[in-house]
Amino acid sequence: MSKIAAAFDHGKAFIAFITCGDPDLETTGRAVRAAVENGADLIELGIPFSDPTAEGPVIQEANLRALTGGATTDKIFAFVRDLRKDVAVPLVFMTYANVIFSYGAEKFISACAEVGIDGLILPDLPFEEKEEFLPLCRQYGVDLISLIAPTSENRVAMIAREAEGFIYLVSSLGVTGTRTEITTDLAPIIRTIRANAKVPVAIGFGISTPEQARAMAGLSDGAIVGSAIEKILAQHGKDAPARIGEYVKSMKDALL
Repeated sequence: MSKIAAAFDHGKAFIAFITCGDPDLETTGRAVRAAVENGADLIELGIPFSDPTAEGPVIQEANLRALTGGATTDKIFAFVRDLRKDVAVPLVFMTYANVIFSYGAEKFISACAEVGIDGLILPDLPFEEKEEFLPLCRQYGVDLISLIAPTSENRVAMIAREAEGFIYLVSSLGVTGTRTEITTDLAPIIRTIRANAKVPVAIGFGISTPEQARAMAGLSDGAIVGSAIEKILAQHGKDAPARIGEYVKSMKDALL
């Protein structure tokens, strides 16, 4: 079992997404540690990118703040190496294929393994093109995490059968962002995933309240939250980590 899958072993998992470098990497480190101390089972670290096509305005703005503040891929690798001195939960990067191509795929994926990154989520990498990175990910022991969306339809079983780490189930059509309600009928998709996958499934996109997290984790193995955390960072900047800790505790408590 991969380290990522093991994060789901002790009940419903709460997964927190945080953009690296928003507003600076020192704040990111404190935010990650506050999230973990308050129950986050896995952390998604966003590598900022100038054209994050899967993201809504909140995370787009977080990317812009991070890039404006000087965040680079090399600085983020150094940051993760330092984070790993005291943060033991699984860490995955969420970024875009262009970031990896421009850095050099083998250089990037080997660096992930070296600093302690357990997986990669690439929203713009179609399932049919995953061979661009999968052999290198397997060579270096980094899980390439699959996304399944409501539009995946007859591809769900195929994607689920080959999934590694965990499956990221997108709750709704469109981009990331908090939603007042999640109306997609996810139960049939999850039944197909369960019948074919050997790894857990967590739901993301649009989850922001404890009630939503409880409902989504009731269907799946965990809940993923990003935009709601980034809103706290946008509002409170360097003072955000303590508030993020409080928020994560309220969300994790809802899953217990």
